[in-house]
Order: sequence, then structure tokens, then C-alpha cells
Amino acid sequence: MRLGLCCQFMQQPIKFRTTTATAVAKMDRPDALAKLSRLCLENAESLFAALQFCAANGIGCFRINSQILPIKTHPSCGYSLGDLPAAKEILDRFQACRAFAKEHSLRTCFHPDQFVVLNSPRPDVVEKSVQELEYQAEVAEWVGADVVNIHGGGVYGNKEKALADFARNLDRLSRRVRSRLTVENDDKSFTPADLLPICQESGIPLVYDVHHHRCNPDGMTIEQATRKAMKTWDREPMFHISSPRAGWSGPQPARHHDFIDIQDFPDCWRRKKVTVEVEAKAKEIAVQRLLGDLKSCQEPAATWFVYMLRCADGSLYTGISNDVQRRVKQHNSGTASRYTRGRLPVVLLYQEPQCSQGAALRRELEIKALSRTVKESMVDALQ
Repeated sequence: MRLGLCCQFMQQPIKFRTTTATAVAKMDRPDALAKLSRLCLENAESLFAALQFCAANGIGCFRINSQILPIKTHPSCGYSLGDLPAAKEILDRFQACRAFAKEHSLRTCFHPDQFVVLNSPRPDVVEKSVQELEYQAEVAEWVGADVVNIHGGGVYGNKEKALADFARNLDRLSRRVRSRLTVENDDKSFTPADLLPICQESGIPLVYDVHHHRCNPDGMTIEQATRKAMKTWDREPMFHISSPRAGWSGPQPARHHDFIDIQDFPDCWRRKKVTVEVEAKAKEIAVQRLLGDLKSCQEPAATWFVYMLRCADGSLYTGISNDVQRRVKQHNSGTASRYTRGRLPVVLLYQEPQCSQGAALRRELEIKALSRTVKESMVDALQ
């Protein structure tokens, strides 16, 4: 199983740049194309850096931002690759990303924005959606991405007709798009049960989002939906995981948390050869934490733990121990740490199992480097 990182980074200095049609429209066309060319080349460089990070940190998939080529399909400010002064360098760099991904067994994919709606009753929206899918499939071909994932769209008062419109408009797509296109169940309109017949008839795989399924159930169990979704794939299946921001009993459970609660990760996924995209707001930090949580769950017994304390002055302290409760007592007796000795009493907020002392030490350093906001989010995720 490989975990996937979605589009952006929280702490790594890897950024993807964009612009607005308003800004570009104010420029002379040659100057505008020169600016867009620079942005595209910089984004290609950033993608290469993102793939390097993934390869070095055990992350098996990277979702590419839809605006990797900014405003590419805009009706008045859009452009083709050949219009850009650095067209050859841009293409070469994207193809270098493809070679790097292949060498390191990385997967790449796209997830177009919400305005891509194939079953819209408005012909202009459908036409723009087709154009956007064609653009993203073109870049997907450059980089070797095998998934361009969309939602089913809206119900528009008639679910049966909306699904039929979606299926009919698939015929408007080129082979380049169709060979990569996937469809995902959502949290309001279309469940796995709604989409599976179209997937089976059209050959379009289902990206099963377990969070959406929990928010928008259809009578199938997670195990049943997983099994049926996997049968729609002719390549490695892709799933989505996220956790509710305020818990399942809180308001708006569809909103994503910064991290993944390991209890939300389906047991039936753990031994399968699948890609699981991690849709969490803490980005690479959330993926790395989930990697650690999954590894810990596979260990027969965790012997070491990383823990966090809240001191009397409100500061946070991170340490490791093979007996956390004993260590907390030592802190409160003033015999464990010079830092906590003057900030007593302390309260245990968080503990995370590790399979060895070395792993605990490495994770301790990672947590200490995080911002306070991220640390607080880690604590909140356990509440």
C-alpha cells in the first residue's frame, strides 16, 4: 500500500505559483506569455522537488495541482504550450519528472477543481469541463500520471437523468482523457452504489472515498464498497481517506481534519496493493504521521513512545519513554527534565507508539520541529 500527498506542502519550502486572468489581461500579450512561461517552468521545477521529497520520505504518490500551468484554459488569456517562450524547457522538465517518478516507483495523479462538471445542464459548463480535462490529461501524459479524477457532478433534481448525462458526455472525451479518467463518490450527491453501474458499463474506475461514504451512506459496508470498487480498476486502485474536523458526532462531519485518526483507516485496506490519498490539511506532516501509525499497528508490541506534556506555564514539552506514566510521575517530582522542573505540574496530552528507541528519537525530533499550531492539532485529533 502506498500513501499519497495532495498538491501542497505545509512546512516544506516547495511552492507552486499561479496568477490571475485579471493580472494577465492587463499585460501586452508577449509580456503575458513570458510571465506564464516563467510560472510554468518554476512549477515544473517545484514538481520535481515534490517528487524528490516523496521518494525520500516513503510517500508513494503525489497529486499534481490543477493549476500547474496557470490559467491554461481561460477563454481569453489561455494558451498552448507552443505559445510559451520556454516551451521546450518546460516540456523537458515535466518529462524529467516522469523519468524520476518511474525510477522511484512513484505515482502521480490529478483531481480537477469543482467547476469541472460533466453532467451540468449548461452546455458551456460541459464544454469548459471537457477543455479542462483535456489540458490536465495532456500534462498527465508528460509526467506519466495515470489518474485524472472527477466527481459525478450535481443531481439537478433528477439523479437518474444526471447519471445518464454524465455517462453520455464521456463520449466527448479523447482517448487520452478516457484512459486516465476516474470518478469519485461524494458526500452529498452520488454514493458508490450510484456510480458503480456507470463504472462497470463505461470502464471508468471508481475512486472510493471512505469519508464521503460515511457521510453519504448507501447500505453497503466499507468492505463491500472496497471490494466492488477494486473490481472497476485495470491498474492499481486508488482510494481517499480523511477524518472529520470535529469528530463524527460534531458539526459538519464532511469537513476535513488536519490529520487522520487511525481509527478511521479501514482494516480491509491495510493488506491491499492500493494507493490511498491522504486528504488532510496538515499535508506532508499528516501523511508522515499516518505512515508511522500504520507501521506501529503492524508491530506486535510498541516498546517506546513519543509523548507531549503541557507545562504549568502553557508551554509544550516533547520526550520519549518506554513507560510514559512512570516518566510523567518523574517529571512532576522534578527528577526527569531541567525544562519541566521549573514549570510544574505537567499534564500528559499525547503519546504515540514507536517500534524502537531509535524510531522514537527520530520522531521526537520531527515533532519538536513542528509549529505549536500543528502540535495542538495532533493533540486535538486524539480527543
